[in-house]
Amino acid sequence: MTWLQEYKVYCLVFVLALGSWWLTQWRYESAQLTKLVDNNLDLISLEYSKMSTDETGLPVSELFAPEMRHSHKDGSSQFSQPIMTLFKPGQAPWVIRAETAVLEEDGDTLHMHGRSVINRDASPKNKSLTVVSADLLVKLSTHFAESGAYTELISPPHRTTGTGVEVTFDSPIHLKLLSTVKGYYELKKNPTH
Repeated sequence: MTWLQEYKVYCLVFVLALGSWWLTQWRYESAQLTKLVDNNLDLISLEYSKMSTDETGLPVSELFAPEMRHSHKDGSSQFSQPIMTLFKPGQAPWVIRAETAVLEEDGDTLHMHGRSVINRDASPKNKSLTVVSADLLVKLSTHFAESGAYTELISPPHRTTGTGVEVTFDSPIHLKLLSTVKGYYELKKNPTH
C-alpha cells in the first residue's frame, strides 16, 4: 500500500469512529429525554436556589437543594436534600433540612420527607433550639410546620420528646408536642449547699 492509500484508510477509520461516537451520544440524549417525558418532568435544576423577599426587599425565605425536578403533570417540584431557611429581622434564622421534599404547585405547601431537622442558632434574645422529627408539612406563607412523627426538642442542656409536633416560626414562636411528652432537664447545683 502506498502512503496515500494508508492515509485514506486512516481517514475512513477516523470518520467511522467519529460517526459511531456521535450516534452513541445522540441515542443517550434521546433516551434521557424520553425518560424525562415518561416521568412527567419538564425541568431539572442542579444547585437550585430560590430567595423570597417581602415588599421592602428583605429576605423572608430561601430554599436550596442540590437537585430540583419539576413535574409538568401536577406542577410540583421535587428536591433532594433540601434546606429551607426562614428569616425574621433581628432574629437568628430557622433552618429546616430533610432528606427529600416536594413543593406543591401552589408554591406554599412543602412536604419534607424522611428525617427532618429544624435548627435555630443562639442569639442575644434566644437560646439555640433543635427540633428533630420526620415527614414535616411546612406552610411557607404562615411559617408553620407540623408532623405526626416522634419528635425531640433540644435546647442544651435540656431535651423534651413526644409524638407529633406543631411549630410556628413567627412571633410569638410556638412549639407544641402533641402526645406522650417526656422532659429531660439538667438542674444547676447550688454552690452553697
